[in-house]
Amino acid sequence: MAPADIRIDGDRPWDVRVHDERLYQRVLANGTLGLGEAYIDGWWDCEAPDEMVLRAQRSDIPARLMSPTTIARIAQAKVMNLQSKHRAFEVGERHYDIGNDLYERMLDRRMIYSCAYWNGQATGTAPDLAAAQEAKLTLIANKLRLEPGMRVLDIGCGWGGAAHFLAERYGCELVGVTVSKEQAAVARERCRDLPVDIRLTDYRELDEPFDRVYSIGMFEHVGVKNYRTYMDVVRRCLRDGDGLTLLHTIGGNRSRGQTDPWVERYIFPNGMLPSIAQIARAAEGRLVVEDWHNFGPDYDTTLMAWKVNLDARWHEIADHYDERFKRMWDWYLWSSAGSFRARALQLWQVVLSRDGIAGGYHAPGIR
Repeated sequence: MAPADIRIDGDRPWDVRVHDERLYQRVLANGTLGLGEAYIDGWWDCEAPDEMVLRAQRSDIPARLMSPTTIARIAQAKVMNLQSKHRAFEVGERHYDIGNDLYERMLDRRMIYSCAYWNGQATGTAPDLAAAQEAKLTLIANKLRLEPGMRVLDIGCGWGGAAHFLAERYGCELVGVTVSKEQAAVARERCRDLPVDIRLTDYRELDEPFDRVYSIGMFEHVGVKNYRTYMDVVRRCLRDGDGLTLLHTIGGNRSRGQTDPWVERYIFPNGMLPSIAQIARAAEGRLVVEDWHNFGPDYDTTLMAWKVNLDARWHEIADHYDERFKRMWDWYLWSSAGSFRARALQLWQVVLSRDGIAGGYHAPGIR
């Protein structure tokens, strides 16, 4: 830990306090999976885990924790399609369906479970999470050049917050798809008085015309073996002419075939973060890249806002989740925030067109 300026049993907020000496062997044997599991089990603590992860990510520690578990997962991802159709609903069941009460207390009132846009206000930084999420949805609408009457596809619609906003604010007709039963139920209720059709289905089943297509925080579940398929689905669903699609996704700085093993086991099963190269290769020959916008640091702010929200209201749901779950969720939010703060993770909004926008494309509303 020394290269990252992290001390064992030190007195600074990012120093690690060890409660069980078995921690060292567990981390050496299982890498980041062992580190996260040991935190869940209470084997170590830290006053500011996000700051600890920031320092670790900026050093060579992650590369040195290439454990046998990680190597085995890499090999599995190479030979298997971990995001195949018959596995598509696993992430819905194991992550998004765990409890609406949890997400209602952590997220904003629209339940937007993706990076907010904190610099989206014309007067400067957005004042709170709700405003930052609305700024993100407005930014997406402007980039897609939405107009009343357009038919729009939301791939991975979540709890329906974005579809509701775009239907109500811009007069569009929305179709939203999700692999989560809980999300679909909430989204249908939320959008019941609007021209919004929520479907419980895999995106690969789609084959109908739309003026615009977007996905917000869904591409992380697609997997590298399916990136071209995703682009094919978007192309066949976009009408000829000025059809636009927006891809809002977390991304990594290097091309990989798998995700962090702790995140895969405890948070997002079968997940994977794309690289710029992987997205570009998938789009080549299928769609035209018009604009690429990175605001990764905003996800750090978003995650810490979610942590504040959840801590403030945890007492309302504490009877539904045990202490190990709380420590697991805390580590998820803290470690993710630290990784974005270290710029090890990025947040991209990529605008693509079906055939290229005549005369060029300019993304509006970016500060």
